[in-house]
Parts: sequence; structure tokens; C-alpha cells
Amino acid sequence: MSNSIKVLLETVMDPEIPTISIVDLGIVTSIESPQPGHAIIELTPTFSGCPALRIMEQMVHDKLAESGYTHIEVKTTFNKQWNTNMITEKGLIALKQHGLAPPPKHNGYIELDVLSDTPCPYCNSRNTEMQTPFGPTLCRSMHYCKNCLNAFEAFKPVS
Repeated sequence: MSNSIKVLLETVMDPEIPTISIVDLGIVTSIESPQPGHAIIELTPTFSGCPALRIMEQMVHDKLAESGYTHIEVKTTFNKQWNTNMITEKGLIALKQHGLAPPPKHNGYIELDVLSDTPCPYCNSRNTEMQTPFGPTLCRSMHYCKNCLNAFEAFKPVS
């Protein structure tokens, strides 16, 4: 039962990055279906102040309701801290297709230097430079590719 819910949630896209599902982003941290028609979903936000959190909760609720679930509980939890290693391989590809350089995998220790070695999502060149570590959202930084001359955003690694 939980697997069929996961398949449904793979169609719920992140409101800020519409090419990646909330499952592939790694924010769906628990799916339970104790009996038919019941669903208990736990979401872990990328950041505690994520402005899209309530929207995502409603999107999950609506998707399950339109699929016939009658008892739906969508909870946000901070018990498990989200990190960029939770993004699936499919999700990393989706970020790149959106024009965002995906975050590198990490061992939990991240230095700011990792942002300066960001490959371009358009041409894959490493001949890039970080313009600023502050992008349009907390999880992004701004870069420029000296090879294809495109500006791009990178998804910052978070541990």
C-alpha cells in the first residue's frame, strides 16, 4: 500500500522547482497506510523556514484525496534533518534539467570552497565562478560559466 502512495507522491512537484517531485527531493521521509483509504505522510522541509511547506502539505493532501484516500494526515517533522544527500539520482537529473547545478554528495562536512567548483548545468564545464553564495532562495548560489557564457544557479550542498 505504501508503494502505491509513493507512486502518487512522485507526481507532486516541488512548487519552487517544478521539474523535481517531492519524493525525489527527499522531503517525503515516511509513508504509512495502516488500512485501506488511510495515509499518514511525514515531510521534512529543506529549511525550517521553507515558504512552500504549507503548499506542499496541501498538494499531498489533495493528491491523495483525489486518488480515493479518505483519512489523510500530512505532518511536518523536524525529527530527521533534511540534507542534499537525500535527493535521488532522478532528482539530481531533474535539477540539472531545470538549469540548476545539482549539489555534490558529501560526508556531512561542507566547506564554502565546494561552491567554487560547480560544473555548469548547460555545458558541464568546470570553468565557472561563483558570483555570490546568496541566490534567490536560501538553498541556491549564483554562478557564471566562462565556457558557454551562461549565468546559472547551483543548489547548495546542505548537511
